[in-house]
Amino acid sequence: MFLHKMIPNIRSCGKVLRGSGALSASLRVLCSPRIGPAASRSVHVDNPPIIPTLTTSYVHGTSNTPLLHCTVGEMLLKTVERQPDKEAMVFLEDGIRKTFAQFLQDVDQAAAGLLALGLKKGDRLGMWGPNTYEWVLFQFATAQAGIILVAINPAYQVQEVEFALQKIGCKAIVCPVEFRTQKYCDMLRKICPEIEKATPGNIRSARLPDLRCVIVLGSRQPGMFHLGDVMQAGTSQHMKQLQDIQKTLSFDDPINIQFTSGTTGAPKGATLTHHNIVNNSYFVGKRMGYNWRDCRICLPVPMYHCFGSVGGGMCLVAHGVSLVYPSAGYSGKANLEAVEKERCTIIYGTPTMYVDMINQPDLAKYDLSSLEAGIVAGSPCPPELMKQIIEVMGIQGITIGYGTTENSPVSFIASPLDNLHRKCHTVGFILEHLEAKIVNPSTGLMVPLGENGEICVRGFCVMLEYWGDADKTDECIGKDRWYKTGDIGSLDPFGYLQIEGRIKDMIIRGGENVYPAEIEKFLHTHPKVKEAQVVGVADPRMGEEVCACIKLVDGEECTVEEIRAFCKGQIAHFKIPRYVQFVTSYPLTITGKIQKNKLSLEMEKQLGLKHK
Repeated sequence: MFLHKMIPNIRSCGKVLRGSGALSASLRVLCSPRIGPAASRSVHVDNPPIIPTLTTSYVHGTSNTPLLHCTVGEMLLKTVERQPDKEAMVFLEDGIRKTFAQFLQDVDQAAAGLLALGLKKGDRLGMWGPNTYEWVLFQFATAQAGIILVAINPAYQVQEVEFALQKIGCKAIVCPVEFRTQKYCDMLRKICPEIEKATPGNIRSARLPDLRCVIVLGSRQPGMFHLGDVMQAGTSQHMKQLQDIQKTLSFDDPINIQFTSGTTGAPKGATLTHHNIVNNSYFVGKRMGYNWRDCRICLPVPMYHCFGSVGGGMCLVAHGVSLVYPSAGYSGKANLEAVEKERCTIIYGTPTMYVDMINQPDLAKYDLSSLEAGIVAGSPCPPELMKQIIEVMGIQGITIGYGTTENSPVSFIASPLDNLHRKCHTVGFILEHLEAKIVNPSTGLMVPLGENGEICVRGFCVMLEYWGDADKTDECIGKDRWYKTGDIGSLDPFGYLQIEGRIKDMIIRGGENVYPAEIEKFLHTHPKVKEAQVVGVADPRMGEEVCACIKLVDGEECTVEEIRAFCKGQIAHFKIPRYVQFVTSYPLTITGKIQKNKLSLEMEKQLGLKHK
């Protein structure tokens, strides 16, 4: 820590070394490019790296803290024993508050109830719905019983949920009767009309042959169990059975299946183990300081996604933090109210969520002074947005996290102690005990340090497989267990990662590779631009052309010529958008990610272009 304070910005290291004395001499040796082979491959990550040790595009995150070797249930029990009366979670919209001891009691009761309904270790249970107490309850109840939780996108429609349940072979599904425009039970009845006349727990469906029971939250429905039935079904015998099952659980067992977003094809079920999610949540929390802060996390991100269920739900037990859920469905206003009312110290969100909060018309009236830190993740975050989060919302310890569902999810994350440049222009440094390398996507060979290539990750975070899809698994995980992310980026000598975008999002304009994230970062520096997304659209001559889809700051007016003039002389001519479209919204997934393939199609339609 002393060195970190002395050299807050690594770029100043050379100036320090020009001094004299023992300390300067030591630093000169440490910072010398003639370092040993081990140092050239690793970065010690217990604190933010201050020594430029990398000489190749490979990094190994070494640490004094060992990996955890326990199941989700064991982690929950340890936390409850340590702090039984601490508030574990608050669901403001539903008026629910639970201490850790109360939560464990509910979890055991629900787990015993699932066994009473006939579910067994290894069975799959789908969780389909918004952020409610029951989501977290079943996340841990299934883990206690060795049942694999399948996180289902709450926005899925009939065909999508049928595909998910069929693909994974779910034996049970938990859902509300309805939420907003989503009629969950009606959709299930369309897939399985047999439910209406079935005895609860004995569904026999032609289209979903594995499904046996539906557990409904809300009013009672024909052929379905009610949540109350589950909570009352477990007897002392089932509690004994639960204890016996826990003795057979291994931290390498699959316990969670998360669907990839599926914006370019059928969703795939990333299969994660206890080991994956326990360690990911632990080391992300450690990076954020949850092991020494008294944390209250405002959690608006959806639980069905890794960001919410691992970064939130699992951090609950990995570090004993308190979780505050502002609303079942996303609301920027509800987030700000929650921070003020509950004195939250940490906040999570996708870039779009932060844009929404910053642009709330009455933002200034909310007291956000309790916020110390936060995480931005889910999609690329422009530097200008990071600056706004720090300046407008006052969150000095804001960080960017990078990862994929297949990596449980985080593999790189900045430290709250990092300087502004690193927070704005990188996604931080590698997590403890993980490896990463940057390779040429065509050859698989490592590129020189500092050059762009595909990011590959290896270590405890890599999923077991895509459930029931060996070919897709083999496409992204080699026999050497390196996971190919499909993202383009580069490493610097200190081990910080800079993201340039997705391989699939890359625009190839007349043979030139154009990375949308680079242009988006630049457009966000325009004072009239609130948000910018760049996509490729069809062009008969160039193959693809650059199209910028821009949201303007409220009340501002702007022209295409003004945007193009702003770019001229600042970015390469082939990166200057051929088309500029002013929009009021983007097509989003439920997690707030921009669906760029849909955005590209929309722009081609508006511009009258033939799809490439």
